[in-house]
Amino acid sequence: MMTLFPPLRSPKTSKNQGAFPRKSFLSRRLASSGTLIGLVGLIALFAVLRPKIFLTPLNFTNILEQIAILAMVAAVQTIVMVVGDFDLSVGSLASLVGVITAQLLVGGMDPVLAIFLALCSGIIAGAINGFLVAYLGLSAFISTLATMTSFTGLALLLSNGTTVFGLPDAFIWLGQGRVGPVPMPVIIAVILVILVWFVLSKTVLGRSWYAVGGNSEAARLSGVNTNLVRFSAFLASGFGAALAGIVLTARLASGHPSAADPLMLSSIAAVFLGITLSRTGQPTIGGTIVGLGIVGVLNNGLNILQVNSYVQQVLTGVIIILAVSLSLFSKKRR
Repeated sequence: MMTLFPPLRSPKTSKNQGAFPRKSFLSRRLASSGTLIGLVGLIALFAVLRPKIFLTPLNFTNILEQIAILAMVAAVQTIVMVVGDFDLSVGSLASLVGVITAQLLVGGMDPVLAIFLALCSGIIAGAINGFLVAYLGLSAFISTLATMTSFTGLALLLSNGTTVFGLPDAFIWLGQGRVGPVPMPVIIAVILVILVWFVLSKTVLGRSWYAVGGNSEAARLSGVNTNLVRFSAFLASGFGAALAGIVLTARLASGHPSAADPLMLSSIAAVFLGITLSRTGQPTIGGTIVGLGIVGVLNNGLNILQVNSYVQQVLTGVIIILAVSLSLFSKKRR
């Protein structure tokens, strides 16, 4: 019988493996550290250009708050990319869940129950993506592109293409409140990131995700239920996107049918940037955090310099190209 998530053992490496000349070793380390060097370089650049604004505790808190919701999406996008897939629907799903939450709250539902139902709707959407990819064998790119379009249409349909206002203060605190000096979205993002890190690195399920992403056929032959593993990755993605949509709605104090749409591209960029730090060429939550740092520092620094928002969109596209290129380069070097 095929077990669900059997324990996986890494093959032993020989003593001679990895014995490269010094120059080759240094070049490999430099290539794999390029993303981290880029983050440090960006911090140094903006620190020189605007030291009195950029180098302040308040500004670094702003950066964390700005990337908190993106971090939720990027964390679960990391899981999907670990198994070798993409989820292009995370942004539109977050927008849809935000609209659902706003509509439930405006209708007088208790905030706790509204949040629970909204999270359930995200998990159901993730299950749809997982079923299409894992069990019907459709391309993750095509299937999530299709569901992305459907989720956008549903969000517009439920909101009549308008912004939903009138949310209760108790719910808004989830996105605008603070525990001491720390904004609530940052606390929620940190909890989710730690949870994803723990599952990826400390559980059999996490090792199964990595096994399927590394070599799906070998994982299947070793007894891993590859379909269920891929399905579970999309379930996690749906949950994370729903959580991000709820927090974003609370932060904006309204539900908008396209509020979270830009999160998809930025999350993929963050994960690809982080892959360059991985020795195995697979996504890691630590690398994704570094990628998030680059996205957050760049956007914050450009805002401080009063760079046009359209230029920022162009730079985001450039970052994605560079991230994919660096990822491919690092993989070839390995």
